[in-house]
Amino acid sequence: MRNSRRAVLGASGGLAFLAALRPLRIFAQASGGKLRIGIIGSGHIGGAIGGLWVKGGHPVLFSSRHPEELKNLVAGLGPLAQNGTVSQAVAFGDALFFAVPYGALPQVGRDYGGALEGKIVLDACNAVPARDGAIADEVEREGVGITSQKYLPGTHLVRAFNTLAYTIFVREANRPDPKLAIPIAGDDSEALAIAAGLVRDAGFEPVVVGKLVDARRFQRGAPGYGQSVTAAELRQKLLLTP
Repeated sequence: MRNSRRAVLGASGGLAFLAALRPLRIFAQASGGKLRIGIIGSGHIGGAIGGLWVKGGHPVLFSSRHPEELKNLVAGLGPLAQNGTVSQAVAFGDALFFAVPYGALPQVGRDYGGALEGKIVLDACNAVPARDGAIADEVEREGVGITSQKYLPGTHLVRAFNTLAYTIFVREANRPDPKLAIPIAGDDSEALAIAAGLVRDAGFEPVVVGKLVDARRFQRGAPGYGQSVTAAELRQKLLLTP
């Protein structure tokens, strides 16, 4: 009985160890391979950034509440792109990209909380008072990074791609150096490194602003928001160490 209990404990410990290694395996993939990416919200921003990742060689599953409406989008992107439901995108992605109205985050977190656990999430959602209501006040009070993490608990969240219009992303992607700067922020160093790699694969230059609490420095209405500038210029504007 004692040996059996030790075996069970050993197996449980092994599973926990393997779970802890999962971000490291994804990091290794991001360094030398391609990640599967699930897009949650495939409107202008989700479609644009997801399309850039497809062009960069990443398999991408675009999702929405009406996945059949995404057929033309994926058909134009080739075999690496597919469409599906939100649950399919969550299951598919080594990393997820959220580009939904900010007011939808609490419901998404409730509906898919278990499946989202441990996922790397790039969050591009902006809180707009006229559209999103009271949660926009919470974002203003607590900061967008802290608020997003609250409603997507258990995820390795990184703020990214929230500061500019999709038309600018499409126009400026993969331009000659110096690349367009994309501010990012997150608490998990491995997730932050993976997000930085995905920013580069989309054709931009990542600028790490800090932890999730620092994401308020480039949330809607903040000094880092709406800045179509180079990395050096963004660091100067935000007084970041080069």
